[in-house]
Amino acid sequence: MKTHLYLGAAAAALLLAACDPADQTPPAAPGAQTETEADIAASAAEADAEAAMSAESNPLLAEWDTPHGAPPFSEIQPEHFIPAFEAAMETHRAEIDAIASNEDTPTFDNTMVALELAGADLGRVSRVFGNLTSSASNDDLDAIQGEMSPRLARHSSAITLNADLFERIDYLHQRGGEMGLTPQQARLVEVYHENFVRAGAQLEGEDRERFAAIRSELAGLYTRFAQNERRDSELWTLPLTEDDLAELPSSIASAARAAGEARELDTPVITLARSSVEPFLQQSSNRAHREAAWTAFYNRGNNNNEFDNKDNIRRILELRLELANLLGFDTFAHYRTAGTMAGTPAAAQGLMEQVWEPARARAMEEQADIEALMARDGIEDDVRGWDWRYYTEQVRAERYDLDEGEVKAYLDLENMIAAQFYVAERLFGVRFTERTDIDTYHEDVRVWEVTRADSGEVVGLFFGDYFARPGKRSGAWMSSFRPQNGLTGELPIITNNCNYNKPDDGEPALISFTDASTLFHELGHGLHGLLSNTDYPSLAGTSVDRDFVEFPAQVMEHWLSQPEVLERFALHYETGEPMPRELLDRVLDAQNFNQGFSTVEFLNSGLVDKAYHLHTDPTSIDVEAFEAEVLTRYGSPQAIPMRHRSTHFLHIFSGEGYASGYYSYMWAGVLDNDGFDAFTEAGDIFDPETAARLGDVFSSGNTIPAMDNFINFRGREPSVEPLLRSRGFIEAEG
Repeated sequence: MKTHLYLGAAAAALLLAACDPADQTPPAAPGAQTETEADIAASAAEADAEAAMSAESNPLLAEWDTPHGAPPFSEIQPEHFIPAFEAAMETHRAEIDAIASNEDTPTFDNTMVALELAGADLGRVSRVFGNLTSSASNDDLDAIQGEMSPRLARHSSAITLNADLFERIDYLHQRGGEMGLTPQQARLVEVYHENFVRAGAQLEGEDRERFAAIRSELAGLYTRFAQNERRDSELWTLPLTEDDLAELPSSIASAARAAGEARELDTPVITLARSSVEPFLQQSSNRAHREAAWTAFYNRGNNNNEFDNKDNIRRILELRLELANLLGFDTFAHYRTAGTMAGTPAAAQGLMEQVWEPARARAMEEQADIEALMARDGIEDDVRGWDWRYYTEQVRAERYDLDEGEVKAYLDLENMIAAQFYVAERLFGVRFTERTDIDTYHEDVRVWEVTRADSGEVVGLFFGDYFARPGKRSGAWMSSFRPQNGLTGELPIITNNCNYNKPDDGEPALISFTDASTLFHELGHGLHGLLSNTDYPSLAGTSVDRDFVEFPAQVMEHWLSQPEVLERFALHYETGEPMPRELLDRVLDAQNFNQGFSTVEFLNSGLVDKAYHLHTDPTSIDVEAFEAEVLTRYGSPQAIPMRHRSTHFLHIFSGEGYASGYYSYMWAGVLDNDGFDAFTEAGDIFDPETAARLGDVFSSGNTIPAMDNFINFRGREPSVEPLLRSRGFIEAEG
């Protein structure tokens, strides 16, 4: 998912396309030609004329006369974006100039409210564009993204490095206590001031110009990294014969056929979408095929071709270090954690290391089980990455008498969607009603209207995009087409994206328990946006500390594993019968199975991420050797890689959202396990009082500091023990 620096509600949305806030136009390189003032004026006049003409017919700039103001996707074409961006940026520049040059004494209304309302068109265009480039991209959109990312970065810099504008914000920051501001108003001033400072507002002279140049270059690098990962992933497929398919569960075979058809191939294929390759690695008895799939999956962006990302990584790290140094931080890790719950790299590192040893010990036990099965099969070889998932499934089957295909038969995507909506209604009193009259950007996308169950009041719109396809980036995420806006009364339009295998026509989409957990996770983010109820849009929804933003998502995962939910929604796709209690018990008993692997796999990525951003000579980094050195230092089992290897680590290299912050999932794991314990202690997973307090967390956005928000819910600071207990690393008391 994505959150943004606070540049005003609409201005922040441009970061979906620009990747991160950036600053002023960099100076021309030595020897570069520069335009004359007459050339510049002529070009500007021509651009203004084109923008003015296009505004009359450009659907991105017109008023959207659609249900709840949803984007009119069927009217929007790639050629509409650049004129819309240019016109919207021009309008936004004028609005910012008017605020910054206002000769009246700064007040909350003439500065902060004005900033919050500025850039409405730009925000709208940017959110549509950013979501399309993530979910339904093509060569035209890729080219536009490559052109617009640095331009949007420079536009953003004109805001954060506008000295007159920052002077007004600083004035309010210093005198806010004398102005009788409400708590939310004071918080908004505080957040703006902090983020402008972190975006270089106090830099001067050459440092100011260099900071701007870094931001502009980084924006282009982030776009290139993400496009490389997607394009390199789409190059590879593993063709399967009918004999190969006969040895696989029907759900994998069906998905392979659908994937081949989607790519207009003559054979079924396994792709590098996680939802395709991971089930194959679990179920295929063909070790050579598993090795080929595993190797391709973990080498995305690392194939020494035109889509290789190693040079991009080094340059990104080099620029990030320079940026942090300009702001007075020792490293980028210090810069990033300074604005989070953790506060310091040492605190984030300490949490990961606290979990590392028990996780590694459990992983070594799991590896011993795998070695025994491989020996039984006559394989005289070390455990390899392509062996782990396959033999783990055999251990799971023997220990818990569980077959992945048997479990999937009860996890129809339709029922799991209904299950997550049921939980949302029980906890927060919101109801999801599907709408088929709202335009979407792809035939797979579905839309629900979200209302208050008791009053019918509309809360917002929810878009669900659940299947993998070419042009869609990997992973799962939440985003928005419009955030909640307390100033204008605009309701949120939220989207969830997943990458499940799309089955053959007429067949159900059967998903794994892990996939179902992801579904619940992303709805947690979605509800964080939908339930937002703040006065100011820059404080709304997911605009919270990075290591707090995962709490609402991860806490939602807990309801999936509750018998009360599974008994109601885990229904056999053919018979409609509920999952038998004895199978349900086995599924729940197996929840801590393979937790050593999954925790070590995550921590490998978190530790490498932190090591990258603590490094003070990134130009010397050999990416593959660096990964190996960090994992060897911690004694990671050779067969367990990083969950996201560096060259396809979108979380940290396609933007700055999780850069030096991948630990946030573990930090939030502490919060979500401790938080769900509140319901356990209440004796009711839908306890109304506890649910009401949790609802306050979801609705309050960034109106209060994250730790205060958690304490208001839980009554105390969080403890790490529930996380260790939930993963089976320590024994439950009693």
